[in-house]
Amino acid sequence: MPLHVPPAPAPALRSVLTALGSPTAVREARTPSLRAAQGPATPELPLPLHVLDRVTAEGAAVTRLAGWRFLIRCGDRAVAAAETMLTPDGWAFSHFFEGPYIASTERALRQAESMKGTHQPRLLSVPGLYMLTLWLHGDLTADGADGHPAASDLLVPLAPAPPGIAAHRPHRVAELLPVLTHRVTPAPLLGSPA
Repeated sequence: MPLHVPPAPAPALRSVLTALGSPTAVREARTPSLRAAQGPATPELPLPLHVLDRVTAEGAAVTRLAGWRFLIRCGDRAVAAAETMLTPDGWAFSHFFEGPYIASTERALRQAESMKGTHQPRLLSVPGLYMLTLWLHGDLTADGADGHPAASDLLVPLAPAPPGIAAHRPHRVAELLPVLTHRVTPAPLLGSPA
């Protein structure tokens, strides 16, 4: 399926380009892969990063935009990622990072391109489970910074996924959200005095 990557805000991209051009920002980053990269590093595939704050009693996901994440490519592979955040003065560079979610994001995007249909890729973080998913939104005209997961949207858990949730297996929001809600909701204490 062709993915329709939403355009990142121009100031967010500029802030990442400025950080990449700063020897201090790259040297001080905790990203050995980025520091050791040979050749030019370029930001690609900007994805809006949403955070799942809660699920309503009706089962709707309440999310908020946390920033934009760019994969940093050097040569033929992504070596790191850069994240931006919204400040009172506009979009600003936040930090570089590396780890398993870089390769997992690339894998999930390749997987999504081979699926039927068209979607707008986003990232959805589930902090209560230390989980990150590729969110394939069905409304191609939507602003990537807005919206909530629709029941028919797809979520692809990225590796490493929490125990019991298969990484890189697409799930409809309507199927996975109840599982996530159950896992995040604390169990009531049994036998406690009234």
